Amino acid sequence: MTVFIIRRIMQSLAVVMVMSFIVFGGVNIVGDPVEMMVSDEATQEEREKVIRSMGLDKPWYVQYGRFVAGALEGNLGKSFVYGEPALEIIIHRIPATFELALAALLLAIVIGIPLGVYAGLKPDTVASKSIMAGSILGFSLPTFWVGLMFIMVFAVILGWLPSTGRGDTVPLLGIDVSFLTLDGLAHLFLPALNLALFKISLVIRLARAGTREVVHQDYIKFARAKGLRNSRIVLVHLMKNIMIPVVTVLGLEFGGLIAFSVVTETVFAWPGMGKLIIDSIQSLDRPVIVAYLMIIVLIFVLINLVVDVLYSILDPRVRLSEMKS
Repeated sequence: MTVFIIRRIMQSLAVVMVMSFIVFGGVNIVGDPVEMMVSDEATQEEREKVIRSMGLDKPWYVQYGRFVAGALEGNLGKSFVYGEPALEIIIHRIPATFELALAALLLAIVIGIPLGVYAGLKPDTVASKSIMAGSILGFSLPTFWVGLMFIMVFAVILGWLPSTGRGDTVPLLGIDVSFLTLDGLAHLFLPALNLALFKISLVIRLARAGTREVVHQDYIKFARAKGLRNSRIVLVHLMKNIMIPVVTVLGLEFGGLIAFSVVTETVFAWPGMGKLIIDSIQSLDRPVIVAYLMIIVLIFVLINLVVDVLYSILDPRVRLSEMKS
């Protein structure tokens, strides 16, 4: 197990190094931030002064070397716009985005798995066919349109839930969270459901496909022949075997929830990283863009690492084949 984890960590570090080069190079060949920072009436001397202050007067490989050296010390550069460390600016927004992503993931698990298992166990019922038809809508409908419809129906027409903002927050371990207050939960529900719709549909289809495959296996038939209760067969024997692909996909999708929550955060004015990255792209604030993308890379790499470890725990054959190779 230790060899397996060490090997995965080394692979993760290699991926982070390659991605840092791609991200830094990709962001630095797009546009000229100096044009965004200085006025049209600025003299050439003033323009060169701004370029030096940003460190853009050096060759790209020198800038990249400085970035890597700073990153190893926890410094991902200073924002051109705010004049503050980019990492601190993003960290200030991370709790709101994480809270939204975790709430969406929880909704996907709580709603998606039971519906998918039910649709797999009873595929010919009207309810199962309705569930699968609903999952197609979850895949098909644009996130921004669904978000606007949620606001129109539940906030404007019915007046049940607030439409924008994060609501009241309380500190938890030094981090402000909104899910511990009723007002915060009311503000969290609509954007979390909007962000979770695609994932709910995905989990339903994964759970249904896994159930249809596992339910015909010999050990399920044997468990039924032994006279075990149906609930025990489903919860113990069936769930354990369909959870491997579900855990893998949900782990990878959690990174996607964080990285691609921009649309939902914009529609519901959720104060997370999404609004920050949109503003940074518009102003070509390269340090913030690079820092944001690197944090997303780290999140994806870390989640993949955790999923690999969980996968090896759920299926020891993965770990054994890795050790043999």
